[in-house]
Amino acid sequence: MTTPTPTPATKPGHGVGHGFSRLREFTQAPDAGPALLGFLGAALITAGGLGAGSTKPHDPLLESMHLSWLRFGHGLVLSSTVLWLGVALMLIAWLRLGRRVIAGEATEYTLVATTGFWLAPLLLSVPVFSRDTYSYLAQGALLRDGLDPYVAAPVDNPNPLLDNVSPIWTITTAPYGPAFILVAKLITMLVGNHVIAGTMLLRLCMLPGLALLIWATPRIARHLGADAPTALWICALNPLVIIHLMGGVHNEMLMVGLMAAGIALTFGRHHVAGITLVAVAVAVKATAGIALPFLVWVWMHHLRDRRGYRPLPAFAAAAATSVLIFVAVFAVLSAVARVSLGWLTALAGSVKIINWLTVPTAVANLVHALGGWFFPVNFYAVLHVTRIAGIAIIAVALPLLWWRFRHNDREALTGIAWAMLVVVLFVPAALPWYYSWPLAVVGSLAQSRASVAAIAAFSTWIMVIFRPDGAHGMYSWLHVSLATACAVIAWYALYRAPQPPGETVENPSTP
Repeated sequence: MTTPTPTPATKPGHGVGHGFSRLREFTQAPDAGPALLGFLGAALITAGGLGAGSTKPHDPLLESMHLSWLRFGHGLVLSSTVLWLGVALMLIAWLRLGRRVIAGEATEYTLVATTGFWLAPLLLSVPVFSRDTYSYLAQGALLRDGLDPYVAAPVDNPNPLLDNVSPIWTITTAPYGPAFILVAKLITMLVGNHVIAGTMLLRLCMLPGLALLIWATPRIARHLGADAPTALWICALNPLVIIHLMGGVHNEMLMVGLMAAGIALTFGRHHVAGITLVAVAVAVKATAGIALPFLVWVWMHHLRDRRGYRPLPAFAAAAATSVLIFVAVFAVLSAVARVSLGWLTALAGSVKIINWLTVPTAVANLVHALGGWFFPVNFYAVLHVTRIAGIAIIAVALPLLWWRFRHNDREALTGIAWAMLVVVLFVPAALPWYYSWPLAVVGSLAQSRASVAAIAAFSTWIMVIFRPDGAHGMYSWLHVSLATACAVIAWYALYRAPQPPGETVENPSTP
């Protein structure tokens, strides 16, 4: 991969005008092809989502616009076709941009500007591929109305928001940290029980997460000597981020953005600020806590190399300070939100989800399907055993990874990526947007042609296997075959992409 020549700094007094001028020039250049194609795809997703997305069961807005017919019969077929056409165009645009990235023809500005084009239409979309945003609002309303969302479930607080929550989550307490529950509470205080306004405002609250991810990713890449455009293409423009996290409105967007920014600051020797941001990310969703022990190694190495600490005192200082920062951040946020640590007990709520996206559930499905030919198999009994085995694997793997990847900054980031992947693969249940966790940090590490092609294939498969209303097609051989075919095409498109002069497919440039 080649690293583009840095753009000269903007002259004082000409920042805004220069920015618009540069954007106008970009839209007229050949580099804008994927941006404009993705914009069209996002617009079609927004239009198709009115009927095929995760809409309200009773939507007076659609009725007032005489568009309720889009949700039923031929209207639903039309809406679904338009939405899937939009997904296809965005995937094609992403792969086309990926080929430019591999060829060394895309700059950081191209990637950032393209993100804006792809995102703009989705800011007006109904939630797609998930109904979680309705759960977020209902949980925020619990805190607003004086109930503890870690003790009470949305069903305990009847209001119009409850009508749109998936039945599986109406009786589940909130598994999110105090920072996110506080955000959801503030939104419901501003808009009341207005679902549409709450959804739009909640999506806007995810924008800082995307901005932080775009800010942090190039800095991490440059710190490790990696290619920044490639890292941005993997982390920020991935359809799992643009369509699922932003289009679907998931708090993972805040979590991974805060976590990535914290890692970048810690690598840049701003240790207190970095650990603080990661602690806030944990207060959004607990998964970000995986990164903290690895960042202790980073801080330890900096103390040793810059200040001459011996290894043991350096580790003790880094670990103790990190723990103090973490406890202080959680104490403040919990006090402001007026909640306790009860959310940790609700993390097991995901066991209600059953799909093939985790190894324990996939193994249980295979044992049930194949063993059933020869003897009776109790699927849920097998699933219980495989899930216990998955938790045991995580419990053993995480300390081993933490110890194995301790020697430098690159190893620390590698350890975070592997730990995130192990957790996603072996937790009792997973959803597509869970894979944004390792993707947020792997962009600066997996930059070989084979790695980029594999990420493209897997991201495409995950994108296609789920339906716009939040259901999945993993038990339909036709749907699985279609998703697999799309993944193979994505892999081939990237693996056989044009290469920079002097680079071969067998010997890609991997920083």
